[in-house]
Amino acid sequence: MTSQNSPAKAVGLFAGIGGLELGLQKAGYSTVLLAENFEPAREVLKARFPDARLTGDVRSISRLPSGIEVVVGGFPCQDLSSVGPKTGIAGTRSSLVGEIIRLIADRPVPWVILENVPFLLDLDKGRALRLITSALEELGYTWAYRVIDAQCFGLPQRRRRWFLVASLKGDPRAVLLSSDHSRIPQVDPTCFGFYWTEGTRALGWAPNVIPPIKCGSTIGVPSPPAILTSGRKIVTPDIRDAERLQGFKVDWTKPAEQAAKQSIRWKLVGNAVSVKAAEWVAGRVAKPSSKYNDSNDRLLKPDDKWPRAAWGFQGEAFAASVSEWPTWRTGPSVEDFLRFAPKLLSERACKGFLSRLEKGSLRTSPDFIHAIQEQIERFGELDGNTF
Repeated sequence: MTSQNSPAKAVGLFAGIGGLELGLQKAGYSTVLLAENFEPAREVLKARFPDARLTGDVRSISRLPSGIEVVVGGFPCQDLSSVGPKTGIAGTRSSLVGEIIRLIADRPVPWVILENVPFLLDLDKGRALRLITSALEELGYTWAYRVIDAQCFGLPQRRRRWFLVASLKGDPRAVLLSSDHSRIPQVDPTCFGFYWTEGTRALGWAPNVIPPIKCGSTIGVPSPPAILTSGRKIVTPDIRDAERLQGFKVDWTKPAEQAAKQSIRWKLVGNAVSVKAAEWVAGRVAKPSSKYNDSNDRLLKPDDKWPRAAWGFQGEAFAASVSEWPTWRTGPSVEDFLRFAPKLLSERACKGFLSRLEKGSLRTSPDFIHAIQEQIERFGELDGNTF
């Protein structure tokens, strides 16, 4: 950080609704430039980061501003599956993450923070991640990454995301890897979160927390998770509680309604970076922890699968012996976390979910099945659609 009166400057690329950037702000950084091409998300960014310059297309940025301390980006990984066979900078050139590489190659910055889904570890049998790390190494960066489950920060949402930190001046391992909590404390469940839109596979079953909030269907229909409460009612959370479950304040995404229907807010929240996770990473970039102990780490062979945490430099990569929980803050159950009245899952939705369960081969609790049947049976006796 530069000084208390002059915060270090950051740039946010593929910014979405600003989860990474809000985490940076809470850690003391000031975001001066944002890039996001989705209009409803841009409306949110305009309202929430009024002092930052906002552009729609990262490719329109010719050069980073001077004096930038950190560049962050939750880039889309899909186009990495079609890039050419080359590695390093040449391999990323046709991908969107290559725009980040282009900008920091032209004007290097001390720190880079990237975020994505854990699927990136497996994409093209790990080749996509090798493109990214080798491109960073060509520019002189050392790097470390870690899959982090955001529920370790006290929010009742099981949300696993991949974070990579790269640096020209510091040790990324001290940022991401030097703190660890080896196991989740076992707490008797009082409620369960699951996805009512599933049933023939998955389920996303999670005691006391919800599975990761999704962005909805491909046609824009929101699909909030369901919660089986301690009172044996099946409900779905209000969008304002979904924002809070991601670490945002209530109605953070409301400005998006100027550009789209209210339902678009579920997509924005589902695609967002957890603010608590971003704040933790950004805070440790600002003040790295003690030196990382790599004595238990192992050298990765070129054909090895990427582990959930690793680090590397100068063409070598090492598997890090850490969990997905760098810390643990015990929070409330998702039922106790809710501030706004949830909606009862409709009779039609309950019947459809139960039908999929009965036709599929998923193993579920008989008591869980009975709770769904009970809701269907008593639905006509309930007062409207509220909890």
